[in-house]
Order: sequence, then structure tokens, then C-alpha cells
Amino acid sequence: MNRKELIKQCLTFDDASETYPFKDYPDMAVMRHKSNNKWFGLIFYLENKLYINLKCNPWEASVLRDEYPYVMPAWHMNKAHWNKVDVEKAEKDILIGMIETSFDLTKPRKKIN
Repeated sequence: MNRKELIKQCLTFDDASETYPFKDYPDMAVMRHKSNNKWFGLIFYLENKLYINLKCNPWEASVLRDEYPYVMPAWHMNKAHWNKVDVEKAEKDILIGMIETSFDLTKPRKKIN
């Protein structure tokens, strides 16, 4: 999956938006929820490799890192809750599942009265 396809995949969610908040890093895309502005993905290049940071449950983060060599602790984010994924090495179905999980973990919660 290339950068364009990755962004397109992230934008398949109704509440998703693509933003570029870092003036010094114009290619760094932050994928957010429109409704609460929370991030669910950070798409960036590091040493000419395409990565995405994705949120996950802390116990799952460790399991994913152990199971897949292309999943590592997140770059510049809480390493207990975020993983960095080497997009070019990741299996597409696994990557899509991780994106969906990140989106679900960061989406607005329904208020209980």
C-alpha cells in the first residue's frame, strides 16, 4: 500500500478527515475524527520508509509487536497505546484491521444518561 492508498483507506470512515498541522513537516498527515478532532493515525516518512502510527489497547500493542516484525513502538507518541507500522511490509488485511481498531478506540463515546 502506498501513501495515497493508505490515506484513502483511512478516509473510508464517515467521520474521518485528513489534516496537515505541522508546517515543518508538510507530508505528515494526521488522520482525525471530524466530530471530536482526535487522532486515529499519523502517516509519515522516516528514513525514506512509509509508516503509520495507530492506537491500540496496551496489551494488544505488545502482542502485535511480538507477532509482526513490522509493528514497533510508536514514533513520538505514547508507546503503551500507540504502535508504528511499516506500511510497505504489512499485510494489507492486518493493516486495515489495525486502522479500524485505532478509529474505533478514538471515536466519540455515546453519553449514557
